[in-house]
Amino acid sequence: MAGPARKQRLSVYLEPEIMKALAAHAARRNQSLSLIAEAGIASFLSPDAAERQEATLIKRLDQIDRRLARLERDLGISVETLAIFVRFWLTTTPPLPEPAQNAARASAAKRYEAFVTAVGRRLAQGPMLRQEISEELPEQAP
Repeated sequence: MAGPARKQRLSVYLEPEIMKALAAHAARRNQSLSLIAEAGIASFLSPDAAERQEATLIKRLDQIDRRLARLERDLGISVETLAIFVRFWLTTTPPLPEPAQNAARASAAKRYEAFVTAVGRRLAQGPMLRQEISEELPEQAP
């Protein structure tokens, strides 16, 4: 009478970082290193392993795509904000006469420092301008 098949022994060499991660995972799960390694190998060799890896990859790519879309939106807001400001500034600020330019430069340095401080305070405390602008802007008639 044949009994159940016994598990076979396998010795492997792991990089120290992988061994630490395996030991930490086994400790968190309150399982043996052997059981965790066996489950990992079984998962790797299972027929649907490729599909699971593909699903994981697709999920990560979707996350990256959403992040890139947000970055593109935020960059568009920044560029438009700067363009509007420059246009407004150029149309409302007349050139200074030569004698007043030195005094204006000194005043500009102080005002610039105040601006940088205000931007730093706004970034630290929030909310960001991009958060105040709606994701869904109504379409305007041409």
